[in-house]
Amino acid sequence: MLKFVDQGQSYPSKRAPELRAEDFQEIADKYAPNAAAEQSARCSQCGVPYCSVHCPLHNHIPDWLKLTAEGRLREAYEMSNLTSTMPEICGRICPQDRLCEGNCVIEFSGHGAVTIGAVEKYITDTAWEEGWVEPLQPGAPRGQSVGIIGAGPAGLTAAEYLRVAGYDVHIYDRHDRAGGLLTYGIPGFKLEKHVIMRRVQRLKDGGIIFHENFEVGEDATLGDLQDRHDALLVATGVYQARDIKMPGVGAPGVEEALDFLIASNRKSFGDDVPDFDNGRYNAKGKNVVVIGGGDTAMDCVRTSVRQGARSVKCLYRRDRANMPGSPNEVRNAEEEGVEFVWLSAPKAVEGTSHATAVKAHKMRLGAPDASGRRSPEVQPDSEFTIEADLVIKALGFDAEKLPTLFDCPDLSVTRWGTLRVDHKSMMTNLDGVFAAGDIVRGASLVVWGIRDGRDVTEHMHRYLRAKKLAEKAAA
Repeated sequence: MLKFVDQGQSYPSKRAPELRAEDFQEIADKYAPNAAAEQSARCSQCGVPYCSVHCPLHNHIPDWLKLTAEGRLREAYEMSNLTSTMPEICGRICPQDRLCEGNCVIEFSGHGAVTIGAVEKYITDTAWEEGWVEPLQPGAPRGQSVGIIGAGPAGLTAAEYLRVAGYDVHIYDRHDRAGGLLTYGIPGFKLEKHVIMRRVQRLKDGGIIFHENFEVGEDATLGDLQDRHDALLVATGVYQARDIKMPGVGAPGVEEALDFLIASNRKSFGDDVPDFDNGRYNAKGKNVVVIGGGDTAMDCVRTSVRQGARSVKCLYRRDRANMPGSPNEVRNAEEEGVEFVWLSAPKAVEGTSHATAVKAHKMRLGAPDASGRRSPEVQPDSEFTIEADLVIKALGFDAEKLPTLFDCPDLSVTRWGTLRVDHKSMMTNLDGVFAAGDIVRGASLVVWGIRDGRDVTEHMHRYLRAKKLAEKAAA
């Protein structure tokens, strides 16, 4: 260990931009075993591991780095698996530059952070290849069942822990495949789909029952599911796209980011997608303008490149330094030919029968707002036009109106539409109905969904145990 002075930082090599733009495979190679060990050996094993402190899961990062450096890879996997249900997924899509790696002590000293995410991915991918990932073993049956609404990171994590605790677990999801945005929102070049599907299959093999293509509110109300189970967990995530008000926004050729990404991911699965085949969600040969600056916008611009767009531009109202998306993703997009139009905001979409251009104006950063970020202001007389056949709105997501959607008007929500919970118990205002993930905290990171799914398990277990004792006492 402590080799950070002599051993420089080195990430797995990326495929050339012109090659990776031709497919939806992940862009980085896997570490060679000796490279993973060398990079792990750079860890300073500091007394206060800020990497772990700033990881939402508080992963035992220095411990599994040390084990990797010593060649004890199976033990490293077992250590990483103690705190995370999806370490190879977090290793791929977590913004390590803002979390563990961004708070690495040797990063502060100017030597470059330990490549934590790449090592985490390497450890668990190797575990799958070597057969070290054991089947899910259900605990002794407790005679109680749990229903989980939503098969995203929070729901899948809670399902795994609850099944291990001995509960009968049913997951209800609106899509035909589990995984939520992991499956249909994140493109394959960041997270190949077999990585998610093998996790889901492990849960199915462990006896968790999936009800796919199931719409709560149509196939059953929330009340119906309450009658069916001893406790419920709502982990739907947030799927309501934020809109933008401007002339022409309803014209053909102006699309929602998630619809565009879902269509592309379905094609990757080999599904029949009529709205892709007829060109609606296909960027091939088009001039694409994506509005927004978050990770979803990055997914859209990089997907457009792979679909064969003629040109791809990202329109963002602030500058690079104030962009909410990952800086790594911005670099990847630029390498692949995406043009970023900084300090620019749309004013209107031109075109009657179909979008032909975006009229925009230049912005400048003014005084900080309540959040501390400098507010963008329109520069006078700064209009310009960008040619566009496909305009994709990637402005973020809000909660859907769940009381209406679930036919449960008594379900309490905040003014943002997220579910109101008692944060000491993670229970909603309805007895036995818990909530976790983005539907409580708002649009956030996958790693926080996993953390919430882990935390809510303890609260649900405590509730179910008390419920069973009360039923025995009343019998």
